[in-house]
Amino acid sequence: MKIAITGGTGLIGQSVTKELIANNHRVFILTRNKEKKKSKDSITYVKWLKDGTYPEKELEGIDGFINLAGENLNSGRWTSAKKRAILHSRIRATREVVRIIGQLKKKPHVLVNGSAVGFYGTSFTKTFTEKETEPGNDFLADVVTKWEKEALRASSTVRVVCARFGLVLSLEGGALKKMLPPFHLGVGGKLGTGEQWMSWIHITDVARALVYSLTNHAIQGPVNVTAPHPEMMKHFGQHLASRLNRPFWIPVPSSLLKLALGDMSILILEGQKALPMTLEHHDFRFRFPQLQSALTDLIKK
Repeated sequence: MKIAITGGTGLIGQSVTKELIANNHRVFILTRNKEKKKSKDSITYVKWLKDGTYPEKELEGIDGFINLAGENLNSGRWTSAKKRAILHSRIRATREVVRIIGQLKKKPHVLVNGSAVGFYGTSFTKTFTEKETEPGNDFLADVVTKWEKEALRASSTVRVVCARFGLVLSLEGGALKKMLPPFHLGVGGKLGTGEQWMSWIHITDVARALVYSLTNHAIQGPVNVTAPHPEMMKHFGQHLASRLNRPFWIPVPSSLLKLALGDMSILILEGQKALPMTLEHHDFRFRFPQLQSALTDLIKK
């Protein structure tokens, strides 16, 4: 198949691109900086989000679209300007993707749109599946609700999947990479109360789940892209310390993290237990369903 991707140079985008190429698909990566990219046998770069660019002219005949574009949540303090960028970058990119699809004479079969389990809000006690229709009442829930609404505008012409990502584990970037230094120094410990849930997933399974959602025509709507066995933060830290052969003993108070990170601390101090009901219902097989096996694969001793 021919698959177009936005955000193709990001953490998830790079992994998905590799998975698509490994499965003999051709990839069209939409980028603002085409001049710095060199197309290869299986990858074509297409310029977008610049005045005078019409990506649809190069995308006629694509079979699927994956939209992963948006301001990085994990970089920088969440100032008012940062929050605006987080929301507006996603809305702008998704509107443009929907516009492109509308201009194509032959519509793709599917749009897989990035999203997040932040839709559900945070809870120490509830378990969330895709059956939950009421969003949370915090900033991330608002962003996700508006983001998905934009993507679903394409549902009259294509199958739309809203891929709600949990905490993506990778050593190439993301939260896990930032968590490692204190553990390497022997001062790792629980963050906050340690009772908050972490709905995690190995980067390999993220890529596999997205490609699976592209090709399985029965999958549509919200899809929790999380491993089937979430962990509390305290257990996550214990597994990580064990894998690194380091102690797990110095807790970091919630107040200190809030002071250091501001509103971004919600990503660490609060969470939700989100289960991948849709993926499991459609017989997706996780390569790393348990945290211990995921960390063993990622962190080589």
